Amino acid sequence: MIQLKVNGVQRSFDGEPDMPLLWYLRDFLALTGTKFGCGMALCGACTVHKNGKAIRSCITTMQRAADSEIRTIEDLAVNGLHPVQKSWMEVNVPQCGYCQSGQIMQAIALLSETPKPSDQDIDDAMSGNICRCGTYQRIRAAIKAAAGERA
Repeated sequence: MIQLKVNGVQRSFDGEPDMPLLWYLRDFLALTGTKFGCGMALCGACTVHKNGKAIRSCITTMQRAADSEIRTIEDLAVNGLHPVQKSWMEVNVPQCGYCQSGQIMQAIALLSETPKPSDQDIDDAMSGNICRCGTYQRIRAAIKAAAGERA
């Protein structure tokens, strides 16, 4: 039996230990904010936090998620919008929106490690998150705005 905490709730999983965390989140817990993109950790659409660090849930097995705290996009606005979500709206980042949950989760992980990121810090941290609409300049602006709000 695999034990883990998802968005603050203790969970148990008695299925295939090699099943990707992404499918557990989406199919078992109905947390569909985390998206399937490429299935190979190349696009970042499936980004969630494991013990506060950004990971790709499409390649993280349930076995590797055992005894961890997993946080998804659904948990961010429980007590009001997160500063990154606010800045995303203020800067009007999304176009199609498909990649945005992964982008936001990656940005939050960046800001938790680097509260005042440079352009290079942002580019490096966000390089694994692909936006087919090309909103990279707005993503950078929103991260900088969120960093200012956190100060």
